[in-house]
Amino acid sequence: MEGATNDAIDGVDVVARAALAATAVDVLDADGYVLGTPANLGYISGALKHFFDQIYYPCLDDTVGRPFGFYLHGNSDTTGAGRAIETITTGLQWRLAQKPVTVVGDVTANDRDALWELGAAMAAGLAFDQET
Repeated sequence: MEGATNDAIDGVDVVARAALAATAVDVLDADGYVLGTPANLGYISGALKHFFDQIYYPCLDDTVGRPFGFYLHGNSDTTGAGRAIETITTGLQWRLAQKPVTVVGDVTANDRDALWELGAAMAAGLAFDQET
């Protein structure tokens, strides 16, 4: 959130929604997305899976090409969770706009910097898209 809401980025309204609270209307109203989840037992969280289950078909046609980024946090391995997000967003035809941030184990200062950069880059990209 800190990177996405940086004062240097104008013209982007950032809205945060918990996965269980986000709706298809939220997705349709947004120009881009940053998704985050823990990697539980090699997969995305149940909350993010529920989010995708709820928005997939209502948003399938109207969000094609929308930019997104994502971050994962796991204790040992995030491969399956990353694969799940890539598979679902490929079906939605969303466009990966930033390299995913993967954190394994304890969160370090470098991880926090990468997460800040993810938010800032996504917001800056949306601001640029609005200018052109």
